[in-house]
Amino acid sequence: MASLGFNTTRIRTPTLQSHKPISNFTSLIKPRKISYNFSTKPSKRNQSKPHQIRSSSVSESSVFAPKEVEFDEEEDDPTAELCYLDPETDPGSISEWELDFCSRPILDIRGKKVWELVVCDSSLSLQYTKYFPNNVINSVTLKDAIVSISDDLGVALPEKIRFFRSQMQTIITKACKELGTKPVPSKRCLSLLLWLEERYETVYMRHPGFQKGSKPLLALDNPFPMELPENLFGEKWAFVQLPISAVREEISSLESRLVFGAGLDLDLLGIEIDDKTLIPGLAVASSRATPLAAWMNGLEVSSIEADLSRASLILSVGISTRYVYATYKKTPVTTNEAEAWEAAKKACGGLHFLAIQEDLDSDDCVGFWLLLDLPPPPV
Repeated sequence: MASLGFNTTRIRTPTLQSHKPISNFTSLIKPRKISYNFSTKPSKRNQSKPHQIRSSSVSESSVFAPKEVEFDEEEDDPTAELCYLDPETDPGSISEWELDFCSRPILDIRGKKVWELVVCDSSLSLQYTKYFPNNVINSVTLKDAIVSISDDLGVALPEKIRFFRSQMQTIITKACKELGTKPVPSKRCLSLLLWLEERYETVYMRHPGFQKGSKPLLALDNPFPMELPENLFGEKWAFVQLPISAVREEISSLESRLVFGAGLDLDLLGIEIDDKTLIPGLAVASSRATPLAAWMNGLEVSSIEADLSRASLILSVGISTRYVYATYKKTPVTTNEAEAWEAAKKACGGLHFLAIQEDLDSDDCVGFWLLLDLPPPPV
């Protein structure tokens, strides 16, 4: 059974490179392996405790009420801001950030919702938070804050910044482009998403201005799935499984071969699964597997889900783009297999994978993506 939680243990994060061939795919419902046609087009270390900086910015003078709040000496002050860089990390190695700029369930002295900028890298070697009043939320404020992070922590401006809220795309994109940074709309901000979930319980709920029951101002989109672009079509697919031990081997070998894909830092994400556990996945076959994998590699693939009511598979990419990836004839057998696949994914804490091959019986993959289906953050 999987255990999914926030873990500040960090190791080097896998990058979008390659892996060795997979030869041990197994069927989800043994011993039968069902293939379907695509719908046609009409290193571990303990991280030291981050240093917290007591707020002396606009959030001290105009955002929070001057209340005296007593805190346990062992607990952190929830009104404090965070500016931290792991001293064991080479600042030059951090080239990609994950960013959220949104309101929080906290009211300031004017009775208005406080906004917060939260920034990290995928390994949590860099961690930064800063509160803002709601009347200064614009691209200039964000651009200045990004520059301040770079200056205060002694790191270069990032090459890429990932973010997951479509409503903030205009502001974030403008700020990034003025700084020469590439904005990447993506739900693959998994370290950030889990950190926000943790901060909700350890910071926001303990804040003196916390508003219980407050709904997120910028909820995540979940639009109706669209028709799949022609360049993303495969020819056949199958529900498959792979032992977690083999998945870890695939991740660790991403640097050794020229194959498209993306891994996840399972230790950092707190995913603890027995080595014999089978991870559900989707194997896709195509005679043009290499160009298909190349196109897929630029989409920021985040998850795949089985839509039982519509007998289809939904591919989620970017922030809010959803495609009908494939369909199947709805029968008791196919419905049971789709249900079993979703149940296996849930049992693994949302962990699953996408593999692209030239043939479903091939020992080789030309694309492998490890995916994690997370619920939206509570803020």
